[in-house]
Amino acid sequence: MPEKIQKPVVTLSILIAVLAAIASAGGLLLDGLYRDNAFVTTTWLGNDAITLFLVVPILIASLIFSQRGSVRAQLIWMGALDYMLYNYAFYLFGAAFNWFFLLYAALLALSILALLFGLIQLDVAAVGRSARPQMPVKWIGGYFLFVALGLGFVYVIQSISFIATGTLPAIVTISAHPTNVVFALDLTLLIPWLILGAFWLFKRQPWGYVLAGIINVKGPLYTLVLAVNSILVVNAGISQTSELPLWGTLTALGLVASGLFYWNMNAKGE
Repeated sequence: MPEKIQKPVVTLSILIAVLAAIASAGGLLLDGLYRDNAFVTTTWLGNDAITLFLVVPILIASLIFSQRGSVRAQLIWMGALDYMLYNYAFYLFGAAFNWFFLLYAALLALSILALLFGLIQLDVAAVGRSARPQMPVKWIGGYFLFVALGLGFVYVIQSISFIATGTLPAIVTISAHPTNVVFALDLTLLIPWLILGAFWLFKRQPWGYVLAGIINVKGPLYTLVLAVNSILVVNAGISQTSELPLWGTLTALGLVASGLFYWNMNAKGE
């Protein structure tokens, strides 16, 4: 049976949940908090809604169940922490300076520490033992590679196109950011881990199951954010082109991959 993750990580996670609830509730309720253009401000609202009403409860629930020795809950907990890290990196580096700047910095720093300490304390061998032999690792890992290569191709092509033609990627133009925060964070905090997780999962290595468990939480949650934001910007008349089919499809596929993964994980590391 896996050991419980120790109290410092629990304390950090509770603090993250409280601060994230404050940040997201403030984003939804405080007029004038966001100083970005209409497109970016609207997308922050989608992020805030998903974080407050879905991710914070998932973080708290998984923390509670993980203390009862559940491997699944421990991985979901780490996945929720990774969502917080990725999400608040966007706010810290992508939001126009606002009242919550220090809060975003604290959330990013605390999420890094909590995830790092949590992974150090995680019983990786128990995670490996809990994976059932029938888990379809090729399907799950194949989905990771599909997303990684698809996103990577788009980012690389648009970046090279700028070198050749001087045409900025559309997301830079519509967001009015001086650089491409989406490309920067995905190329460092998402795509390499999708690829590494896929190859380790193919080999059924314990760390492959750990990365897969984390990605299968963070991935569907964030594509859901993007799907919601696609609806919001169209309804607000900011964009005439909806990306809902793309992000909705990836959310559905991500939920299937997550279901296949967690269905084939024993609750205890036995």
